[in-house]
Amino acid sequence: MERHKLELVGITYNQIESGVYAVILREAGGERRIPIIIGYPEAQAIECKLQDVVTPRPLTHDMMINFMTAFGVSLKEIEIKRLPNGVFAADLVFSDGENTRIVDARSSDGIALAIRAGAPIYTSEELLSEAGFLPEENRKKPRQARRVERAPEKKTSLSGETDLSALTLDQLNEQMQKAAEEEDYEKAAKIKAEIDSRTKG
Repeated sequence: MERHKLELVGITYNQIESGVYAVILREAGGERRIPIIIGYPEAQAIECKLQDVVTPRPLTHDMMINFMTAFGVSLKEIEIKRLPNGVFAADLVFSDGENTRIVDARSSDGIALAIRAGAPIYTSEELLSEAGFLPEENRKKPRQARRVERAPEKKTSLSGETDLSALTLDQLNEQMQKAAEEEDYEKAAKIKAEIDSRTKG
């Protein structure tokens, strides 16, 4: 399976009503980017390290690094994956020098640990092809035209917005991905809330 190394570009600061942010990852040596929608606490955990913020006491991810160091365990790498319901997750590869273990984690926690441990971040070509986008392409070929073409298939509310409750999970994930690529994070947050209400119920 072909893998690609990812670099952390940063976190968007477009805070919206539900406090949702997006962490942007870019393929090393390339232009494709993957936006991952995260909440405020997760964004704060990543941003604190990026800005080298010194806290009086260790934050959760700093404590994890201290714990790993105390027991001779290192984070070798993480791999961003996507679960069947469309949510991003991460496989964390730990080693004590003799044994290697893979631990499942939220993508935001994996990224927060990786940047603290200096561990590389990877993903598959399949995920990068499906979820990745090129900023230049977005400017040259706006996705709005495709939304107009598919509009008759969707139920709309009195305000003219798409009725999210009428969409399938696959359609919701597709719409959330498009919203993130177009940097419409308010729309992405509403769609994420709808997805969470179904998957966590």
